[in-house]
Amino acid sequence: MTFPVVGMVGGGQLARMTHEAGIPLGIKFKLLSDTPQDSAAQVVSDVVIGDYRDLDTLRAFARGCDVITFDHEHVPTEHLQALEADGITVRPGREALRHAQDKGVMRAKLDAIGVPCPRHRIVSDPEDVARFAAEGEGFPVVLKTVRGGYDGKGVWLVRSSEEAAEQLFDRRGLAGVPILAEEKVDFVRELAANIVRSPHGQAVAYPVVESVQVDGVCDTVIAPAPDLDPELAGRAQELALRIGKELDVVGHLAVELFETADGRILVNELAMRPHNSGHWTQDGAVTSQFANHVRAVLDLPLGDPRPRARWTVMANVLGGDYPDMYSAYLHCMARDPQLKIHMYGKDVKPGRKVGHVNTYGDDLADVRERAAHAAGYLRGTITE
Repeated sequence: MTFPVVGMVGGGQLARMTHEAGIPLGIKFKLLSDTPQDSAAQVVSDVVIGDYRDLDTLRAFARGCDVITFDHEHVPTEHLQALEADGITVRPGREALRHAQDKGVMRAKLDAIGVPCPRHRIVSDPEDVARFAAEGEGFPVVLKTVRGGYDGKGVWLVRSSEEAAEQLFDRRGLAGVPILAEEKVDFVRELAANIVRSPHGQAVAYPVVESVQVDGVCDTVIAPAPDLDPELAGRAQELALRIGKELDVVGHLAVELFETADGRILVNELAMRPHNSGHWTQDGAVTSQFANHVRAVLDLPLGDPRPRARWTVMANVLGGDYPDMYSAYLHCMARDPQLKIHMYGKDVKPGRKVGHVNTYGDDLADVRERAAHAAGYLRGTITE
């Protein structure tokens, strides 16, 4: 029997967990990683160390792969075009992926297909930022680099044109980089709608979740989002499915959303890969986002996305001043035998995502407390 080879570009924790999901199916993985110490490089047997920004490296890596997919969205668009011209199957494809690579392209496309978004436009200088602010409710304004930002990086909240100049336009390394200005949305919470779509158009939608951010980094995900109006939840799922179809996404798509006080949902960001807001599915759904991403890129029938429990809560584990996390397992596992711990094999550094925990059950307050306690104890901010 011949099993396909999935080539994964990027060696982070998303690649690690996607590889894990393919093991029961006998799927072979080949990894292009920056270093041998990267999260996925520690567990995948076939690893190529190289720079994804180098086309020759990408072409050499792709040889022997049946399909190429991604741990991140940073591969240059022109390189993806070259791979597709070489006859290599790339999922998601170049045309789809550029909407996750470039926020300006994403906003233009979402406008064209009638998807609700915050007010926005590309700005050229601090004076243009002031004009954008004056066209709406004034400052503050959110500024984003159109490429490369994640986990709060590449995003600034500015309260004046002078602050915009100081934070962005006068900084080395940002000269000539397009800047997207967006209105600061007065939202009540952040939501995420996760779907998976296959090449022949089959698609599944996971329950809409609430994503709690701390300092621009996802801290907690609650599935499903508590007290979310069923009609609004359905609209969010339908919106994500429509975006996936319009952009011809293959694989996992995360649509990050703002919920406003007047019952609207606005699209904040798109990610075309497994996503932090879907980590709960490892233990809380019949088929995880990682397993369905593998199925999708191989055009296999997609798995059931329904939840296994009434509530599942994911809490990220960030590095703190307590580097010996393994010694904390004794307390965490004894306190909560149902707890699921997922660590990424990363060096522990303050503020760095090094793992996550999943808890589940029928009582939301209890499930949240268990997740928060475990994540805090592993980090060292909770000691008993």
